[in-house]
Amino acid sequence: MNTFKKIYCRCFQVAFRMVLPVLPYRNPEVHDKISDIPALLKKENLSNPLIITDQTLSSIGATNTLQNILTENGIGYALFDGAFPNPTTALARQASSFYQEKKCDGLIAFGGGSPMDLAKAVGVLLARPGKPLERFAGILKVRRKLPVLIAIPTTAGTGSETTLAAVLIDGNTRHKFAINDFPLIPKYAVLDPSTIHTLPSHIAASTGLDALTHAVEAYIGRSTMKQTRADAENAVKLIFENFDAAVNHENTDAESAMLKASHYAGRAFTRSYVGYIHAVSHSLSGKYDLPHGWTNAVLLPLILKRYGAAVHHKLAQLALVAGMGETSDTEADLAGKFIAAIEEKNQRYNIPDYIDAVKPEDIPLLASYADKEANPLYPVPVLWNAKELEEIYREVSRSL
Repeated sequence: MNTFKKIYCRCFQVAFRMVLPVLPYRNPEVHDKISDIPALLKKENLSNPLIITDQTLSSIGATNTLQNILTENGIGYALFDGAFPNPTTALARQASSFYQEKKCDGLIAFGGGSPMDLAKAVGVLLARPGKPLERFAGILKVRRKLPVLIAIPTTAGTGSETTLAAVLIDGNTRHKFAINDFPLIPKYAVLDPSTIHTLPSHIAASTGLDALTHAVEAYIGRSTMKQTRADAENAVKLIFENFDAAVNHENTDAESAMLKASHYAGRAFTRSYVGYIHAVSHSLSGKYDLPHGWTNAVLLPLILKRYGAAVHHKLAQLALVAGMGETSDTEADLAGKFIAAIEEKNQRYNIPDYIDAVKPEDIPLLASYADKEANPLYPVPVLWNAKELEEIYREVSRSL
C-alpha cells in the first residue's frame, strides 16, 4: 500500500476511535430461556411477531418450543422459514412483504447469523420503505428506529444477537456487503443452550471458530478499548475451556459457555471491528456460497501468520489467557502456540487449510472487494492494498 493511502487509512481509524466512547452503542438485554419471550413481547405491547428462521430448523421442529410457548400464552405469530446461508437483498424484500401481509408488529430471529442478518435487513426495509438495501451499505446510514427485534442464536458463533451489522448479498453481483448502524442491535438476546444441543459437530466447530475469529480480530486491531479487550479475553478463555465439550455436546454448561463466548466476542468486534480475515471471508462466501464461519476458520491461522511480528504481542497475551505457555516464553513463541492451537482444532474437526472453490481468474475482483470493505474502516495491524490481498487468495487456493 502506498504511503498516502496508509496515512489516509490510519487517520480515518484514529478519528473513528476517538469518537467511539461517545457513540450510542448498547448491549441487548440478555435472557437465558426461550420461556422468557412471552413476557418480553407483552412488555413491548407486541401481539403478532414474525419469526424468521430457515427451512432446516423449521423442518426438524427446532422452532416448536418457541411456537408452543407463544400459543400457550395467547400470542399470535407468523413464521417465515425461507432464510438461507448468505441471505440476499431479494430475500429480504420477500420477508419484508410477508411481514406486512401478516400485519406483524415485531421480529424474532431464530437461527444462526443468516436469519439474524435477514431479520435486521427486514427491519431496515420497514424503517426505510422504498429504499434499496444497497443504499445503506457502510456505516451509520439507516438512522431510523427499527421494529423490536428478539434474537435467539442457534449457533455459538456469529454473535449477531449483539452487533450493529447485517451482512447481505447483492443477488445480481454476488457482492457481499454490510449495513452497520446502531438501530440494528437487537433489543433482546436469548442465549438458551437447548437451541444448540442438536447442532451437528462439524457446524458447531466451524461456528465456534467463527466466534474465536471475532474475538481475535477485535483484540489485535488498533481500535480496542478496555471493555472490548476484556470482552475478547473472556471470549477466548471460554472458547478454549469449553470448545470440545460443547462441540461434542457433552454437557449443557459447556454449550452455555460457548453461547456466552460468542456473545462476548460479538460485543468486542461490534465496537472494535474486525479485519482482513472477515474482508476476505465475506468475498469468498459471497462469491462461492460458502459458510462464513467455515471460511473464517480456514483463513484465521493463515492471515495471523501473514501479520507476523505485528501481532505477536497481542497473540501472546491471548495465549496466556487461554492457558498456553508460560510468562517466561517469548512473545513469538506464545503467538506460535496460539496459532498452532487453532490449526489443531481445524485439523481435529476436518476444516482444511485451503479452499479449492477459488478460481484464479476471480482473484483480482475478490481482492478489490476485500480492499473496499476493509480500507479504511478496519483498524488492521498491518495495511494491505488489493494487490497485496491477492496473495492471500492465491495462498488459500494453492494457486501460488
